[in-house]
Amino acid sequence: MNKLPESLEAYPYKAEDKIRYGDCDAMGHVNNAVFSTFLETGRVEVLMGDREEVLSEDCGFVIVRLELDYLGEIRWPGMVQIGTTVLSVNTSSVAFGQMVFQDGKPVARAKTVIVQMNKTTRKSQRLSDLARERFSACLIDGVDA
Repeated sequence: MNKLPESLEAYPYKAEDKIRYGDCDAMGHVNNAVFSTFLETGRVEVLMGDREEVLSEDCGFVIVRLELDYLGEIRWPGMVQIGTTVLSVNTSSVAFGQMVFQDGKPVARAKTVIVQMNKTTRKSQRLSDLARERFSACLIDGVDA
C-alpha cells in the first residue's frame, strides 16, 4: 500500500465516529473488527455525503478487497476521525485510501476496493459518468493505488 497522508487535513473527505464502550475488547482497546466500521463511515461520506446518487439504477457497491494496517491502538472513550481519498477509478470499481486518527495521531491505514454490481445480473456494471466524475474529484496528487 502506497504512502497515504498522515494529516487529516490532507484528505478531501473527512468523517467522525464515536467510540462506544462495547467496541472495546478484553485488552481495553477497540477491537480490531471495529476498525472496518470506522472505514465504512468514511466511505459513506464519499458515496452519499451530498445525497446525490452515484449508483447506477438497480446497482449496489460491494467490497472486493480490503487491506488494513494497524498503526496504533484506539482507546475508549473518545472519537475517531477518518480521512478518505480515492486512489483510482476504473471501469466498474474504485479504490479508496483511508487513514483513521485518534487525537490527531494515525492509528490505521487502509485501502478498500469496491465494485458496482448490478442487483439483477449479479455482475459488475460500468460506473456512471456522474460516479466517475465524483470519484475522480477525490484523487490526491502524488498518491497512487
